[in-house]
Amino acid sequence: MNLLFELPLAKEDNLLKKFEEIHDYIYANDGLSPQQTLEEFVKILFIKICDENENLNQFKISSEDWNELKSGKVSQSIVERISIIFEQTKRVYKDIFDSDDRIRISPIALGFTINKLQGISLINSSQDAKGLAFQKFLSHHEKDGRGQFFTPEPVIDFCVAMMQPKPNEAVIDPACGSGGFLMSVLKYLRSNNAELDSSKIVSKNLFGLDINKSIARIAKMKLLLEANGKTNILCINSLEDLDSLKLTLSHSQGFDLVLANPPFGAKITNLLTLSKFDLGHKWTSYEGEYSKTKSVYPNQNAEVLFIERCLQLLKEGGRMAIVLPNGNFENPSLEYLRYYIKIKAKILAIINLPQETFIPFGTGVKTSILFLEKDTPNKFRKYPIFFGRVTKLGYQGNKNGTPQYKKDKYGQVIKDNLGQPILDEDFSLIVDAYKKFQSGEEIEKDNSFSINFSELNGRFDYDFYSPENRRMFNKLHTGKSVRLGDICEIIKVKSKKLKDQNQTVEYVELSDINTHSYEIINSTTYQVHELPSRASYEIENGDIITAIAGNSVGTRKHATALVNKDFEGSICTNGFRVLRNFRIDTYYLLYFLKSEAFLKQMFMYRTGAAIPNVSDSDLANTLIHLPNDKIIEEVSSKMKRAFELRQESRNQIESISLKLA
Repeated sequence: MNLLFELPLAKEDNLLKKFEEIHDYIYANDGLSPQQTLEEFVKILFIKICDENENLNQFKISSEDWNELKSGKVSQSIVERISIIFEQTKRVYKDIFDSDDRIRISPIALGFTINKLQGISLINSSQDAKGLAFQKFLSHHEKDGRGQFFTPEPVIDFCVAMMQPKPNEAVIDPACGSGGFLMSVLKYLRSNNAELDSSKIVSKNLFGLDINKSIARIAKMKLLLEANGKTNILCINSLEDLDSLKLTLSHSQGFDLVLANPPFGAKITNLLTLSKFDLGHKWTSYEGEYSKTKSVYPNQNAEVLFIERCLQLLKEGGRMAIVLPNGNFENPSLEYLRYYIKIKAKILAIINLPQETFIPFGTGVKTSILFLEKDTPNKFRKYPIFFGRVTKLGYQGNKNGTPQYKKDKYGQVIKDNLGQPILDEDFSLIVDAYKKFQSGEEIEKDNSFSINFSELNGRFDYDFYSPENRRMFNKLHTGKSVRLGDICEIIKVKSKKLKDQNQTVEYVELSDINTHSYEIINSTTYQVHELPSRASYEIENGDIITAIAGNSVGTRKHATALVNKDFEGSICTNGFRVLRNFRIDTYYLLYFLKSEAFLKQMFMYRTGAAIPNVSDSDLANTLIHLPNDKIIEEVSSKMKRAFELRQESRNQIESISLKLA
């Protein structure tokens, strides 16, 4: 019986079933990892498409050859025939294959794969069938080996919906991974344009770059299965020379839209590369203005350079969306970066994502999305900026990313008109609010608001500008308020005791504070050479210590304490700052440092993903509300009496003498 026939595929489930069977067979029989299995399967798909496009008719296996393989014999004719097609495939797709690439699956697995695929045509089948089958297949297998390259689909679709691409716009993703953003653009255009020519869009307007060849192959295959023709997926380093990059892309004037989720935390250390970027240089500040120096950083985070490269790839008036770790939006050390963004672009929107967004994909980094419009002249700075916060992702923030659906009051899943369950997400609410904002409406809701550019200082984070915090500051400014740094000395100099390695000292940690009673309740005895490296400041009777680092900063568990004579001369961790020489009542200040107004400011000023902390300048800038003298005196009297009562209680307990018979 001859198995050769060519049938166009009408349903994606038929092709998906074949893809799954092939993957499972290779994985079970050839001892490859999930990642290696996926890579080999994608190679075979390229060989199949090359065979069809070049009319070679060599991607085939007879029933006799297949039976021979099953009996344990090696059919050299099949191996040699497929190897010849693969050599041609490598020449056709030389940008994503190396000349020494080879097929790494066994002859029996190769025969099984050919047997499953030879009866269908990948270039003539329904585009919907091919694309959907491959996408569903990838959703089952890609994350296992390539979670680090993944951007959650709801985040991708949200970015595209916010940018609202048009059919005539050229789009590029300079860190395209497996092509998620580009596929989402194509899906969006199809949904919003009835007579769309998908092949033309793919060949003319969709561009993707990735430095990893095997990842680029997946992206190229996705687009090949969507449109039988030219695809613009290139295996290339997006951070290489800009002029040669634009020449390679044949888009010297730039792109209309850039969408990117660059690699987080990867360090670029090549000094030649760094020297070609403004953000590869050190910047210096003077009176709130930053300027680039001639000094080049020894290394720079890749995502920082990608911000500059994305802006460079845009044409004037072009738009971009980029996913970034929150440190880029808030860390004081990166204020020069935010200054650079403000002078190079118009800020359209800043959207905060939940911490669990990327947990199913391998990282718990807190992220936000920055939406910009390229504006090199940057003359008009009177415009509003949209802020949004996503709280519901439509999936659980666990390893599996289990979908979450809306439920009615009886706990039943709510379905749409087509009977499909509705995801429990608020991306769509943010998009709706943004569209209203674009039409000129003022926005101030639970998860979205806007501010004027003139209100934007050195930070870009959602919490800093939230309506709740702005109302709090308005109240503080309405009454009499002073900066903390103006009413006390903030000790930041290490104790001289730390120079004597053999001296014995008492050490106070954050956990040594009773956060309810404003007291130090414990200390640990160390010799100086035994102290942890964070041991820093000497405390005196009457000082106030307050936390500036740790997950509890700005929460109800925030550690603040009054130092008494029992802990005079102790050394405390640098997770505290020591307040001394007060110019207002000590007990009133102690009370205010546990008030909601102070804690909200501390929480707002927090930066850092791993260990949140508040900078010394932000601590000094926190506002202390000063009511009239009578209220201050009443608060102070009650606070002082509370400390006296606790001391009396301790004295009573210590006075008990129990003699055993």
